[in-house]
Amino acid sequence: MTPRRLFRALALTEVVTWTLLLLGMVLEHGTGTTDLLVRVGGGLHGFAFLAYAATVVLLAVDARWSAGRTLLGLVSAVVPYATVPFERSTERAGLLPEHWRLAGEPTASGPVERLVAGGLRRPVLAGVVVLAMLAVVFTGLLAAGPPTRWGS
Repeated sequence: MTPRRLFRALALTEVVTWTLLLLGMVLEHGTGTTDLLVRVGGGLHGFAFLAYAATVVLLAVDARWSAGRTLLGLVSAVVPYATVPFERSTERAGLLPEHWRLAGEPTASGPVERLVAGGLRRPVLAGVVVLAMLAVVFTGLLAAGPPTRWGS
C-alpha cells in the first residue's frame, strides 16, 4: 500500500470512528437511552487513534516531515474531523508520496530511519509487530478506563 493510500484510509477511519463516538455521546447524554455506542465507538476510535498516530510517525520519518507538520498531524487526531483536512493539506504540500522512500534506500540515516527501512522491507512482520504493540497499548488504555475518569 502506498503512503498516500494508507494515510488517506486512516484519516477517513478517524472521521468514521469520531462520528460513532459522538453519536454515542448524544444517545447517552442527550437522550439518556444507552451507552452502548459510546463503549463500541469509543473502543474503535481509540484503536483508530493509535493506528493513525503510528502512521503519522511512520510517514513523518519516511517523507521527512518537519517537526511542526508531524505535531500538527498528531494533534489533528485529537480534534474531531481534523484528520481529513490535515491529510488534504499534506497532499497539496506534496508530502504524501506514492512510494516509500526508505523501502528502496540501501542506507538510511540514523537509527529511526534504519528501523523504519527495515520494517518497510518486511511489511508483514512489521505490520504484525506494530499491531501487537498497538494492542498492548490499547489494552492498557482500556484497563485505565475512559479518559474522562483518569486522575479521579
